[in-house]
Amino acid sequence: MTAPDPEFLPGLELSRIFYTEAVRPILDREHPGLAYAAARVGTGSEVLGFDSPRSADHEWGPRLDLFLPADAVAAHGAGLRRLLSEQLPKQVRGWPTHFRPGTPEDPVGVMELTDGPVNHRVSVSDVDGWLGSQLGVGVGVVGVGVGTGALGPTTAEWLALPQQKLAEVTGGAVFHDGPGTLTAARRQLAWYPDELWRYLLACQWQRVSQEEAFVGRCAEVGDELGSAVVAGRLVRDLMRLCLLLGRRYAPYGKWLGSAFGQLPVAERLLPVLQGAVTAAEYASRERHLCDAYEIVGALQNRTGLAEPVDPTRRAYHSRPFQVLHAERFAQALVRTITDPELRALPLTGSVDQWADNTDFLVRHREIPAQGN
Repeated sequence: MTAPDPEFLPGLELSRIFYTEAVRPILDREHPGLAYAAARVGTGSEVLGFDSPRSADHEWGPRLDLFLPADAVAAHGAGLRRLLSEQLPKQVRGWPTHFRPGTPEDPVGVMELTDGPVNHRVSVSDVDGWLGSQLGVGVGVVGVGVGTGALGPTTAEWLALPQQKLAEVTGGAVFHDGPGTLTAARRQLAWYPDELWRYLLACQWQRVSQEEAFVGRCAEVGDELGSAVVAGRLVRDLMRLCLLLGRRYAPYGKWLGSAFGQLPVAERLLPVLQGAVTAAEYASRERHLCDAYEIVGALQNRTGLAEPVDPTRRAYHSRPFQVLHAERFAQALVRTITDPELRALPLTGSVDQWADNTDFLVRHREIPAQGN
């Protein structure tokens, strides 16, 4: 069987059932007293809550992430994986727990029933090692110990962490956490430190300011396609700006619109942003963008993060283009930052704000080195 047809369950709910009905009884029986955390975190659309029946065609199903202390992983990790392979039920709520082994030509795992040992998707790792593989930093940097005085990632480390990866580490669900280490690490990484947040917001406004006049300039020379492309870039930047204002890590392109659509401001912004990217001529494109600028500018003003800035549209110097002059919002935020290290940085921001190549962003260990 390669394509199960039971009723679809959101992946996080399926993982919770998998843990409570299948994995936990084995752990309680075979390893009583074992200190561990059980969660569904990391990669996968279900971790961000965006999975659908389509997701079941690859690496989706009864999945779980177990976290043990490092010495317990060394002592019990291989045996625990083997134990689960031998004792897990063949299916949970109609979904096979066995995944067809991938091949070099087709490495993707797909659920199928088996009569033999279960090739399961239960990972076993320690929190520090897992954070290192996901982010390039571990609990020693994150500082999960209560009262240790650890300050968390440095500014440079925060700026090198892709938001998609942060969303994967802090999203999903934790079903049990005996040691508390995983929960503490997720809490530490849940959002940026306050002044770093203001800096990233300033950088995002700066991005808008750099291109907002190009929509009109392209159209003025007859380049309607170029004008539309710039408008699309600005819409994307405004969506990411709204996620920053809403204290939500922005996922990569496939789920950006889905994440944006969950924000309270999306109800007002969606019609004007859609109007901007579908407009066939410049006047309409500019009008929709300016409507969006004014909504997002007012949204920042309501946060109280900086002195209010007039969010109304205006002329671009002596040229006949209507813009926001978004750099005014960037500078208002910069004026609230007291950290000398942040004040000395150019408004280029985090890795997501100056690069969007997926292969580059997932090679997180190489990002700091390439930035030096």
